[in-house]
Amino acid sequence: MGEGEFKANVMVSAVKGARAEQGEAARDEMGLTTPGGRYQVRWDDSGGATTLGQLPFFAEFLEVTGVFERWERKCPMAYTSPNAPETKDVLGTWLLSILDGQSRYAHITGLRGDGVAPGILGMNKIVSDESLRRGLAHLAPTLERCPEAQRPAREAQLAKTANWMDQALMESVREALGTDWILDTDATIKLLYGHQDGAEVSYNPIKPGRPSHVIHTYWIANVRLVLDAEVHNGKAHAAGHGLPRLILLLKSLPAEQRPRLVRGDIAFGIDPVMGELEQMAQAYLFKLKQTTGVKRLIERLWRQNDWQDVGEGYHAVETRLRLSGWEQDRRVVVIRRAVKQTLAVEKKATKTKGQQTLQFASIELGKLWAYAVLVTNSAYALSAIGQLYRDRADCENGFDELKNQWGWGGYTTRDLERCNLSARAVALVYNWWSW
Repeated sequence: MGEGEFKANVMVSAVKGARAEQGEAARDEMGLTTPGGRYQVRWDDSGGATTLGQLPFFAEFLEVTGVFERWERKCPMAYTSPNAPETKDVLGTWLLSILDGQSRYAHITGLRGDGVAPGILGMNKIVSDESLRRGLAHLAPTLERCPEAQRPAREAQLAKTANWMDQALMESVREALGTDWILDTDATIKLLYGHQDGAEVSYNPIKPGRPSHVIHTYWIANVRLVLDAEVHNGKAHAAGHGLPRLILLLKSLPAEQRPRLVRGDIAFGIDPVMGELEQMAQAYLFKLKQTTGVKRLIERLWRQNDWQDVGEGYHAVETRLRLSGWEQDRRVVVIRRAVKQTLAVEKKATKTKGQQTLQFASIELGKLWAYAVLVTNSAYALSAIGQLYRDRADCENGFDELKNQWGWGGYTTRDLERCNLSARAVALVYNWWSW
């Protein structure tokens, strides 16, 4: 293979097997070991820009860690045709498309003129978008309208593929599980525009009335590593749909690797979720929906004088609460902060999306307070609870990256199985890049 160029903010020339030139140019070159062999890389300030400029450095990470080679070797793709593409070419094309920030399989055509990227990854070629679609259909065959005679074989293939991705995702986060980590669980909406399996009209804050899928995601907090993700139909946004996978993930971890806390929003502050975690002795922290019983609790507490200042303008008090439908009473922490009168008036005058914040005026103090109620079975001090929950908002930044920069909003096919496989693959490459 001859010379090829990669361009980031500055241009990188990667020449496989080339001898470094003498003088100043040689001192500026870096030797990198990639799955495709040894490359000499240098920066060129006069070049343009392309999204694959960092590929040689990322490829060296893949080679040193061996994660891509193991992912390819364990892939349960067994083509029988002599004309079929090699597994490395299929997975390598998929990897390059994800790294390029693409969101549609058709965009792969734009990569096929690249003469260097396949060599760096040790590939023979970049396959077509149709070859990639067929390869993923081989890994994740659809069960919709499947003949009964073929269903056992397809279910067995889906199980093999799921196990393959389970192992790869777990390997990509294992080093982080040895720390005192926190698991954030949440769901995000993936908009759909065609006639896809599982496209349902339900909760959609961005485009109401538009069909969607729901991606239930399990994060390692702060470092934004994806522990796992699964795609459901558009009506399966409630916490109960993601609960079986969450429990399965927790049970698969040794006791010393389990999170010190599971966090979630009001969708998870329900008795079935908390009951399952309590049976496992797993600590959790969720926000409670402002139901009638929760509002009565706030009304009972707001005049008390035992509120503690927990910093940054927040005050908190804790008590025990048993709502209707709960099997037992639980520790709840009520948090409040003062809000400006003008801000409160503006919120009341405008139509707001989502759950409104319950507010009470304290005439004696001349303040208006906004309240939030958290439920937990952890032993964290009262002063830490509020900040622990506010830190949960960081997972929204991860959703923004994955949906707008990493392809979670795309790679859509008519069947749900390939959509789910693509979402997990994007998460896997995202984890590799994060490391």
